[in-house]
Amino acid sequence: MKKIIGFTLMVFMIVVKIDAQENPNAITTAAPFLLIAPDARAGGMGDVGVATSPDAYSQHWNASKFAFMDSQFMVGIVYTPWLRELTNDVFLGGFSFANKIDDRSAWAASLKYFNLGQIDLTDINGTPEGTEKLNEFSVDGSYALKLSETYSMGVTLRYIRSDLGIESANSTINPVNTFAVDVSGYYESEEQSYGNINGIWRGGFNVSNIGPKVSYSNDGQENYIPTNLKLGGGFDFILDRSNNVSINLEFNKLLVPTPSVSQSENGGPPYIQEDVNFFSGIFKSFNDAPGGFSEELKEVTWGLGAEYMYDNAFALRAGYFNESDLKGSRKYFTVGTGFKFKSSKLDISYLFNASEIKNPLENTLRFSLSFDFGNSY
Repeated sequence: MKKIIGFTLMVFMIVVKIDAQENPNAITTAAPFLLIAPDARAGGMGDVGVATSPDAYSQHWNASKFAFMDSQFMVGIVYTPWLRELTNDVFLGGFSFANKIDDRSAWAASLKYFNLGQIDLTDINGTPEGTEKLNEFSVDGSYALKLSETYSMGVTLRYIRSDLGIESANSTINPVNTFAVDVSGYYESEEQSYGNINGIWRGGFNVSNIGPKVSYSNDGQENYIPTNLKLGGGFDFILDRSNNVSINLEFNKLLVPTPSVSQSENGGPPYIQEDVNFFSGIFKSFNDAPGGFSEELKEVTWGLGAEYMYDNAFALRAGYFNESDLKGSRKYFTVGTGFKFKSSKLDISYLFNASEIKNPLENTLRFSLSFDFGNSY
């Protein structure tokens, strides 16, 4: 018999959407690490990023923003500790690179790696029998093109691998290998005057992780990957040449079916997800909740973020993220700051939990480093 010290961590990531009230139809997916906000800039604004100004981490939020980037090249490096109050070796790391081809188009590539830590194995007598390391990662590439002076669209192709099986323990969990696609759009108005204040409107959407169902086992049971819709907008208040304040609001909804097929004789809970293909599941996700439209609204999370920028060199950020108590109960405030040194930028964020449910990033600092260089557009 083997003792798996890190087993609870694995279960937590597979069933990341389980809530405190044991909601009978909470939505679960495979590879939920794909939804983790990787960078500290967005992390300081309530995990808002689909319609913010372009940066090196736009690949996760909205790849079409790269068509509006100011520099020829952008490089980003991220590190996000995970469950830091319980362990010190679980983290999300990543790397991104973007290249603006010309004034209308750009391409980008990125790697996201989620390390679930080291798992120590022992026999029934407590004798060590080695260690295992579980991990998940994705590699993707994108292309963004301006369709007009104010609007662009982008497409992303993503390879996903999720390895949660413990080979030496004869685990029945198989590695998952699959592909997914993102489709995104971004709007950025020209600078307009509103009395004594100039401003820029921004808007964006991203339908991410569109791909087939996957299976971790040989029993034929399949899981949806986290296909997700992001939709948001914002406004930049340009106070003067040195001071800028942006306000952003974002909504998110998983585009996978709500568990709605009853396993009870009287037609009530517990529920399981309907067995349909991923494409049908996207459309069913808007009207399949057993509680009707009111429950569908509870499946929409929202975030509000603000950023103050001084002389494009120093930033202060704050935000709030909200999820229904019946669908996960994630509620938290965030703060952050950013510094620019010539072509490099350092961003830091911190999360304050506002729910009775523990957050994996509670009381944790997040860091991200980026570089802008090359010709200016």
